Amino acid sequence: MSTNDDHVSFATIRELGRMIRSGETTPTRLAEHFLGRLETIGPELNAVVTLTRERAMREAQLAEDELASGYDRGPLHGIPYGAKDLLATAGIPTSWGAEPLREQIFADDATAVKKLRDAGAVLVAKLAMIEMAGGMGYNQPVASLTGAPRNPWNRESWTGGSSSGSGAAVAAGLVPFAIGSETGGSILSPSSYCGLSGLRPSYGRISRHGAMALCWTLDKLGPMCHTADDTGIVLQALAGYDPADGSTLQQTYRYEPEIARSSGFRLGVLRQGLDLVQPEVNANFEAACTALGSVATLENVELPDYPYGDIYTLILSSEGAAAFEDLIERGVISGLTAPEDRLGGYAGLTVTAVEYLRAMRVRRRINDEVDALLSRYDAIVHPATNTVASPIGVNFDLFAKPWSRRNTLTSLGNLSGFPALSVMSGFGERGLPTGMQIAGRVGSESTLIAVGSAYQQLTDWHDQHPSD
Repeated sequence: MSTNDDHVSFATIRELGRMIRSGETTPTRLAEHFLGRLETIGPELNAVVTLTRERAMREAQLAEDELASGYDRGPLHGIPYGAKDLLATAGIPTSWGAEPLREQIFADDATAVKKLRDAGAVLVAKLAMIEMAGGMGYNQPVASLTGAPRNPWNRESWTGGSSSGSGAAVAAGLVPFAIGSETGGSILSPSSYCGLSGLRPSYGRISRHGAMALCWTLDKLGPMCHTADDTGIVLQALAGYDPADGSTLQQTYRYEPEIARSSGFRLGVLRQGLDLVQPEVNANFEAACTALGSVATLENVELPDYPYGDIYTLILSSEGAAAFEDLIERGVISGLTAPEDRLGGYAGLTVTAVEYLRAMRVRRRINDEVDALLSRYDAIVHPATNTVASPIGVNFDLFAKPWSRRNTLTSLGNLSGFPALSVMSGFGERGLPTGMQIAGRVGSESTLIAVGSAYQQLTDWHDQHPSD
């Protein structure tokens, strides 16, 4: 590598693309660089399930040959990435984070993986995750076949779940970006805990065909990157209708970075629940709002009064039990790592159809009222998580007291299917990152990215990275 290795490790997608096209580096050299970091640092962080070296070098060489011949597939051409290990990859194990499924292999790539391949991106690793994406009710960081993924900012701390390996790998500079999934916070939480820019797109924006199903009406895939701008680049490659996934949106998505608005943004500031947020997280959020005040009009907002968390939990429990019914009945879950996960799947089997339908009816009412609220703003801002990452080996509930593990806006966002972006807002206890959540109406991803990019032009948190 002819350039400074540390700079390469934490370079943005745009920077890496410029380096490739200027001849400063090549796709094969980038692939070797990140594979080397995955091999040496990845095991220390419990971040990697499978290195895809053979496929990576084949894809990198193809990208190199195509670019040399003048065929340019776009900004991801020749850029390495990692995929959460619930995305099917042809002929390569896809474990769903579960020890009993360590050798599970599918014949075809997931649609998201195919789309990234078509964009010229290079798959270098399948990344660690919480077993079954947390659908069995885990309550501790060790619920993964790799062991607890460790936070690069403080290796005695967790990275967040369930896209835990994705968070560790991007934060440590093992990959330029990763694909995570979210059902109840699994992109926003590790992005916040690891200091990343992580985007949970609108429900249906990205096809889930070939991804492990946890909750059909809640699951979403999305990018975890170094900057807000990077998330837009990756989202454009992934977005689009897929006949294999009937939930995908018909609308075409094109990411075009917004030019700064002369009139500024109109932002709602959600301060409900801040009394249940760690003091450092709260202080960093208020500082972020102050910074945004130079490019936005800020107005306090309040959410309609509904039991968002309870409704979310009932829907997740019942749909998850249906999704994993075969594994539960065959006793596969008895081989999971966390003791509570070996029993957690059974609770959802007791939810009645009446309870589920009642929850879905209330959900529709919530969606209508919340969309009306969001329509008044470009975005609403709130902490991405209520605390910093928990220590390894500590039960989540014990760590969270006296604060709350449940983030109201995240629960609501997943219920209503609207997008949200987490950006780093500073540091809290034990030197761990904190995050701010920027959320908006369904389909508003580009506006959220514009707000996040404006914030990142005002601050330098996203430029800070942990040392090896």
